[in-house]
Amino acid sequence: MGEKINLLFIELAELIFTAGFAAKENKAVIIKKASLKLDLLKFFIQIAWELKAIDNKKFAELSAPLIEIGKMLGGWQRQLIKETPPITGGVRRY
Repeated sequence: MGEKINLLFIELAELIFTAGFAAKENKAVIIKKASLKLDLLKFFIQIAWELKAIDNKKFAELSAPLIEIGKMLGGWQRQLIKETPPITGGVRRY
């Protein structure tokens, strides 16, 4: 399980880094993938804690920054949605 958690940390970091340099039209998809990786990471850390593979102190040390990362990804997603004009479906309005 530790190997899976380490891999998710690396994949999350890669996705966040990639999103930072991605073209605007690709950012939303990458950030959504990063958000999913973050949720998986939090899930596996929760399981590790429940199985007593990590203690309460380590769980708290890991959880706090992950919550902050989640807030930042959510803000990034909201900003992209705000900046993206809605698609009208090609219907002309006269």
